[in-house]
Amino acid sequence: MSNSRAVTSTGENQPKTTPFIKDFLALIKIGIVNSNLVTTFTGMWLAFQVTDGHLLQRIDLILCTLLGAGLIIGGSAAMNNYIDQDIDPIMKRTKSRPTVTGRFTQRDVLAISLSFLIVGEILLFSATPSAGMWGLIGILAYVVLYSLWSKRKFVSNTIVGSISGAIPPLIGWSAIDPSLSFEAVALFLIMFAWQPPHFYALAMKRTEEYRAANIPMLPVVKGFKRTKLSMLFWILLLLPLPFLLDELGTGFLILATLLNAGWLLLAVQGFNTKDDIKWANKMFIYSLNHMTILFVSIIIFSVFI
Repeated sequence: MSNSRAVTSTGENQPKTTPFIKDFLALIKIGIVNSNLVTTFTGMWLAFQVTDGHLLQRIDLILCTLLGAGLIIGGSAAMNNYIDQDIDPIMKRTKSRPTVTGRFTQRDVLAISLSFLIVGEILLFSATPSAGMWGLIGILAYVVLYSLWSKRKFVSNTIVGSISGAIPPLIGWSAIDPSLSFEAVALFLIMFAWQPPHFYALAMKRTEEYRAANIPMLPVVKGFKRTKLSMLFWILLLLPLPFLLDELGTGFLILATLLNAGWLLLAVQGFNTKDDIKWANKMFIYSLNHMTILFVSIIIFSVFI
């Protein structure tokens, strides 16, 4: 199928057809897949350093784990699209999803999702049974606890959803060290605390869309001031967590503290802002950079353990 703009015999331009690959990547939420693979790899890498493992001798295990994790994350995201087909047309952010435009039928989406989940779990269990089990827990947390149960019923849905988002580092770690040491738990806690302020910022930007879709996000139910207080709480909770990884050294602790302090300062500024949506966008962008820089720094500083 051509990606160029079609022209009718009268010369009128027709809407541009979205490339199939773009729709497919949107179906599996490739952005979420990529960000979660960063945290999965960080868990694996740190486990290698702590256990004195040799990275180059386990390339097959690394590829198996990353591919398996990517498949279950993409499969879970596709299942979320399948579940949310009734509300996605209401929201501007989601109305162009391929499940809404009709590029993929319900049967197609279900088949893709289940195929990804099954193959992904086979790969993770091939890595270690522990990695496979954490993969299953992540799937259940996202698809069942979040998408099917809490998302449309409870204002705490974001916190429930944070469970699944914090599991990828555990998948990566358990592929190398099934015992899950203290450092693995620290990665889980950091990711768990990072997610609420990140997603609350997004929810503030899309409050009216969530309201129209009848999704009880915190800013919809409690308002912006309450949401800002919650964001401040979670960032304060995040502030000491990098110190659980103090073996990474003083340089890491200083960098992590500066990142958290910058986010905290931005959160405090939100109580005096005149433009809540502009501020929420700044918080959202900062959170993305925060997570990327923090986890890349974990990889770098762990080399010197």
